[in-house]
Amino acid sequence: MNITMQWRRRIILGLIAALLAWGLVLGFWARPLEVDLASASRGPLAVTIEQEGRTRVVDRYVVTAPVNGYARRIRFDVGDAIERGAMLVELDPVRAEVLDPRRRAEAEARIAAAEDSVSAAEQRANAAASNAGLAHKELQRVRALRATGHVTQAAEDRAASEVERSAAEQRSAQFAVATARHELEAARTALKYAASGGSARPVAVRAPVPGQVLKIPRKSEGTVAAGQALIEIGDPRALEVEVDVLSADAVRISPGTRVLFQRWGGAGALEGVVRVVEPAGFTKVSALGVEEQRVWVIVAFTSPRTQWQRLGDGYRVEATFIVWEAREILQIPASALFRDGEGWATFALEHGKAAKRRIEIGQRSGLSAQVLAGIKEGEQVIVHPDDQVREGVRVVARSR
Repeated sequence: MNITMQWRRRIILGLIAALLAWGLVLGFWARPLEVDLASASRGPLAVTIEQEGRTRVVDRYVVTAPVNGYARRIRFDVGDAIERGAMLVELDPVRAEVLDPRRRAEAEARIAAAEDSVSAAEQRANAAASNAGLAHKELQRVRALRATGHVTQAAEDRAASEVERSAAEQRSAQFAVATARHELEAARTALKYAASGGSARPVAVRAPVPGQVLKIPRKSEGTVAAGQALIEIGDPRALEVEVDVLSADAVRISPGTRVLFQRWGGAGALEGVVRVVEPAGFTKVSALGVEEQRVWVIVAFTSPRTQWQRLGDGYRVEATFIVWEAREILQIPASALFRDGEGWATFALEHGKAAKRRIEIGQRSGLSAQVLAGIKEGEQVIVHPDDQVREGVRVVARSR
């Protein structure tokens, strides 16, 4: 009986010792580190540059006084529609000095230069009309092929976009012809009034092009000098967007780059295409007082005008330049990357432990990075790894 009690006591003490030992093991055994995990997956990826811009009228003309005189009050207001040839303002010219041979030669030279400008503008207008006709024929051809399934919808969209672009160029060329002719008429008027010593008859300043009044520097009557701005005219139905970007970003943008306009005030996003990246930069002081080299990028709308017709001159838009995009790209979150010497690395999940992987990346957006080598589709990586994450550390997904 005593032997049985001793064995029971020994078994109980052994069990207590085993439980104590197991508790010590659990207490000193490191718990798995909770981390955020993300899977390497395939999907679309785009590299973009975002910047604010503002709209502007493509073709605008500043009507100036052809001679020195007294301008009568302008009867138009900003926003009024103007027909071509409409009288904008009347000038009572002051008596001019008789031109000496040198000044007469200068005035005649200005007329000759204006005539050359008219000729060059007409040639450009003819070329633009020819290009517009070819673009329209190409669109008809592509649509016929599209009906038989020989070309894609993207090809038809590009052809339609080319028609809109060529039509805009044709309008601009015609605008340039009208303004060049107006400049020629102004130069002839100045020579006529100066050569005759002035005239009692008022000079009628007429609109060279149809459009709307965009700006009136001075509406009231008063004395004006030759060349002084009287009224600014343009067609708000033909808009483009000017965006100033950092010069380091401008080298990544080229004519033809696709642009999206979001948060512009209307529903949905508008689309556009880069028309010109200006070759000269300028210095601009940022809000933090840092001097930056900026470059103007001009963007043409490709969305139908019915979608952006409520926009006007000088409206603010947010432009997103898509400098690179592709579909079915293997990618991981950019926050999973960290520098490892001259390359990049990430921590992958292997059998419940963190495993350091050197990887090769391609394009990067703000949130994702293209994986070229080092990670396979479906593998999980640790997002935002901190100093506690090391090679071989046991990790577990953070509970949400």
